[in-house]
Amino acid sequence: MITINPEEMLNEATSFNKKITEGFSNLADVGEIGSGVTPHETIYEEDKLKLYHYKSDSSLTTNSVPLLIVYALVNRPYMADIQENRSTIKGLMDNGQDVYLIDWGYADDADQYLTMDDYINGYIDRCVDILRERHNVEKINLLGICQGGTFSLCYSSMHPEKVRNLVTMVTPVDFHTPDNMLSHWVQNIDIDLLVDTQGNISGDLLNGTFLNMKPYELMGKKYLGVIDILDNPDALKNFMRMEQWIFDSPDQAAETFRQFIKDFYQDNKLIKGEVVIGNKTVDLTNLTMPILNIYGELDHLVPPAASTALQAYVGSDDYNEISFPGGHIGIYVSGKAQKTIPPEIGSWLNLR
Repeated sequence: MITINPEEMLNEATSFNKKITEGFSNLADVGEIGSGVTPHETIYEEDKLKLYHYKSDSSLTTNSVPLLIVYALVNRPYMADIQENRSTIKGLMDNGQDVYLIDWGYADDADQYLTMDDYINGYIDRCVDILRERHNVEKINLLGICQGGTFSLCYSSMHPEKVRNLVTMVTPVDFHTPDNMLSHWVQNIDIDLLVDTQGNISGDLLNGTFLNMKPYELMGKKYLGVIDILDNPDALKNFMRMEQWIFDSPDQAAETFRQFIKDFYQDNKLIKGEVVIGNKTVDLTNLTMPILNIYGELDHLVPPAASTALQAYVGSDDYNEISFPGGHIGIYVSGKAQKTIPPEIGSWLNLR
């Protein structure tokens, strides 16, 4: 038998209405949501690309080898610098690193025919050379995130003489692990027909695909939970930061998308040694530099097995892994991650 207490119902309704009222006020006052919080300067531009250098207290920079972050083409790189107390970039700087980052910008119709060769042997290689000259070093440290990690693996394989240490975060390597839902979804898609028809691939289309991998959690549950933070301005602004990032999705250059999906997701050529970029073959055994591979134990986009497969294919005798008890995004924005991941990366790099 269900007992209804009118007084409790009234109190709950009053509390709910108060939250809604305060929520409207807080939403009106939330102000501009920034995209990246750590001060930086643009030191190089080419087409849509911008190369950022993050400004730090020189006394904190103990590593003389610059660290270049290569982000994915999907979504925007300020995920690594989302807010003051949850910034992977600031955490790396606080742990001795001189940090640079490639911002790919927003692809448009002019970029339709950009290939993986253009991105990796072109843009990335030129950015690496700029840092080598700027710091008077033969090799730099490279940190790749998600698809940017896969690009970094390819780059380091083709240009090992320019990479001192390689760090990969939530990076897919084996694209055919049984638990890779995204890979299962794209196996039977006619990518040539899609690209030839659409040209550049809509960022909104890709974002919708990612959201539908966890529809209730990503499109329902989190919005129900917003009610509980409507009267908390700081929590509400943090939520809005994440929403802005999630829906800030650049389109994908058509030809790069074609090769990446066909060669990596559909044919799993990376671990077979069959990826050809430009006139070079990507051979993971060329990766003889120290490698730090970081993955999320609860990552639904890049399952752990898809990342940890890397060890079996590289030529390095200094291969290390860090597992984080979180997901694809939590590894950058959670409080726990901020206390562990940047310090561990910094310490690892400083020892090499």
